[in-house]
Amino acid sequence: GWYRAYALLKRVLSFFIFERVNIMGNKAITERNKDFAKWYTDVVRAAKLCDYSCVKGCMVIEPNGYAIWEKMKEILDKKFKELGHVNVQMPLLIPESMLEKEGELVNGFAPEVAWVTMGGSKQLDERLAIRPTSETMFSDYYSTHVKSYKDLPMLYNQWCNVLRWEKETRPFLRSREFLWQEGHTIHSSEEEANQMIEVYNWFHNEILAIPSIMGRKTEKEKFSGAEYTLTNEALMYNGVALQSGTSHYFGQKFSEAYGIKFTNKENKEEYVYQTSWGTTTRMIGALIMVHSDDYGLVLPPRIAPKQVVIIPIGKSEEVKKIAEEYKEKLLNNGVVAYIDDTEKSPGFKFAEAEVNGIPVRIEIGERDLAQNKIVVARRDTREKMDVAKNIDIVKYTKDLLEIIQHDMYERAKERRDKLTFEAHNLDEMKQILETQPGFIHAMWCGNPKCEEKIKEIRGCKSRCIVNEKAIDEKCVCCGKDAKYHVIWGIQY
Repeated sequence: GWYRAYALLKRVLSFFIFERVNIMGNKAITERNKDFAKWYTDVVRAAKLCDYSCVKGCMVIEPNGYAIWEKMKEILDKKFKELGHVNVQMPLLIPESMLEKEGELVNGFAPEVAWVTMGGSKQLDERLAIRPTSETMFSDYYSTHVKSYKDLPMLYNQWCNVLRWEKETRPFLRSREFLWQEGHTIHSSEEEANQMIEVYNWFHNEILAIPSIMGRKTEKEKFSGAEYTLTNEALMYNGVALQSGTSHYFGQKFSEAYGIKFTNKENKEEYVYQTSWGTTTRMIGALIMVHSDDYGLVLPPRIAPKQVVIIPIGKSEEVKKIAEEYKEKLLNNGVVAYIDDTEKSPGFKFAEAEVNGIPVRIEIGERDLAQNKIVVARRDTREKMDVAKNIDIVKYTKDLLEIIQHDMYERAKERRDKLTFEAHNLDEMKQILETQPGFIHAMWCGNPKCEEKIKEIRGCKSRCIVNEKAIDEKCVCCGKDAKYHVIWGIQY
């Protein structure tokens, strides 16, 4: 009778409101395929991940964005500790004389260093650099705390902020102040010096659902002061590459500059072998650019701070009871779920959960319960499914979260593979870069002049040298005998 007609009208209105919110959301979020840069900024703002600040080039990381960073820290910190690393904290300020001890490092960072010259109203006797990185402070510390091989290895990491005076900035991808972790380790031999690149690769592939590639940087692109740099490279939806974690081997360069010596097992004095490695809040930018869509943020379940939102529709006691039961069961079994019981309309709640990237949405309405069902929606595909209300909600949800994680990775991999090309000469490379950029496999002779020549094409750089089968015998640039199989691309 009249109640059923009223309930149907209410459901139709709710649907209309939801669609209207999404239409409005689409107007607020630029279409990804029309203007990728604007779309990216729109998603950042719509999902309330960060905001601009009164300090030029620096961002305010908002609660939604910081929650993702906390989840990243939690997972990586656990992995580092499983490998024997411990956390420390070094000073923010570095004396200029300390920074200059290792020449390559200071020359490499000179354009980006910010300096403190006053203490209150007094001019400082020596300028203090706001840390762009902490190799110098760790080296100074190690020089006074290592005596014997029995003291080694020292496996230290710190979670902190750094400052680099970037000319052009973009939220998460390149800001003057950003958050990161930086590991700094010293060892008694080159063989023992651990690298972290495989951990970063695991984190991107298994947790962020971002297929990434490991390789070695060329001499031109390696970290200043390093003997070599290993890198983790990912490709964004638009075909632009993003460096997503690096691991540097310094050998004895820093230990010689800072006097970090130890007595070995033969009772002879030698310098330690050193590494550093780090990854940053840039990973949040990668999540957005690989997975998100025109409706907002899309998060893989393993990195989502909130995995399931339960939305009650109506105020009946049965709706409330089932919502609470689901929430408790999920929370007690390791699924991060919450109930959105705010006074907002159901349509608004749906759109809000969608723009914030909550992987799974469970809708519990009076009309559906009357038919012994609930509605479950996937954020990644926006698919809605009718599910029996008496289903094992824990098993069903856990299985669905794993399916979503798997499917997101496979879609990202399919996209990356679609934007991965081969080039055998400069004309082919130019055509690819001007048509649709991506990862370009091409051979290289090892001459830096060829590397510079390729860079003239839209700023294309070597991403990494890979241990893969040669695709040609000749250098893509000069035609001489090739030495290295390199992946090239435009970068953020």
